[in-house]
Amino acid sequence: MDYIAAIQIAEIISTIFYTILGVSLMWGVWKVIDWMTPFSVVHEIEKDQNVALAILIGLLFVAVSIIIAAVILS
Repeated sequence: MDYIAAIQIAEIISTIFYTILGVSLMWGVWKVIDWMTPFSVVHEIEKDQNVALAILIGLLFVAVSIIIAAVILS
């Protein structure tokens, strides 16, 4: 019984660690995108209603999330 509890605790801790790691990497990618663009991405999406930019940024986050998940699982 203690062996099963130890495995579950280890899985919970690793899940929390990899969640924090993935979110921090996504935050870092957002900061790099914001730094590289000559305009404010948030202003373009929210104020100017630039749907194309919103879709592009969303797809970029999906792609980076897939890459991060593949690296974490390997």
